[in-house]
Amino acid sequence: MRNRSITYIFITNRLPINMRRDVYQAIADPVRREIIELLAKDSLSINSIAEKFEVSRPAISKHLKILNECEIIEFKKIGRERLCFIQPKTLLPAFIWIQQYRKLWEDKLDSFENYLNTLPAKTNDHD
Repeated sequence: MRNRSITYIFITNRLPINMRRDVYQAIADPVRREIIELLAKDSLSINSIAEKFEVSRPAISKHLKILNECEIIEFKKIGRERLCFIQPKTLLPAFIWIQQYRKLWEDKLDSFENYLNTLPAKTNDHD
């Protein structure tokens, strides 16, 4: 008897998948981290944020949408502008998770520094 295999092809962009975004997805992207950093200093309009990046305005809008879905920022319409405000309390889970590894990485870096200090210093014989 022949061995038959069945191949299943899933087209994921056609299936309705309702996944809730979380803070870790928000901070996974360097542009979103930079947006968070900007908004931690001051509330900004969408246009003001977009001007600070060399990516398209639609790309910035998509990043802002993700940050909003993750509840890290909120939009408020003030006059004709939509301002973005940071919601720092939603970053707390990521901060707590990162903090638990801080000592580990500090110890690893200290160990590496100690190792480097034990290596003989190279002298420059070409002078």
